[in-house]
Amino acid sequence: METFVESSRMIAKNPVPGANGRIVHSPTMTVAHWSFDAGTVLPEHSHPHEQVALVVEGTLALTVNGVTRNLNAGDAAIIPGNVPHEARAVTACRIVDTFNPVREDLR
Repeated sequence: METFVESSRMIAKNPVPGANGRIVHSPTMTVAHWSFDAGTVLPEHSHPHEQVALVVEGTLALTVNGVTRNLNAGDAAIIPGNVPHEARAVTACRIVDTFNPVREDLR
């Protein structure tokens, strides 16, 4: 395991148009740094991983288990495993997602 990982060496992911991410993994977690263009929609999905989503910049409309909230810079959401959720970038925004355990599908 590496201690320091430059962003240029992180795994790049583009799950939907307008969403660009850099992914890094530890032995027990996955951390994703996303940039979303305004209007980007992440369709409803779920996964067995617990997720903490932290808005770093902008506004994200996040729906978790049917409840929607607008999250602004500094706000976070805790999403239990297997709970349906979706998101829409109200403005251009940056998000940091942390997952436990490791998201093998993001390797």
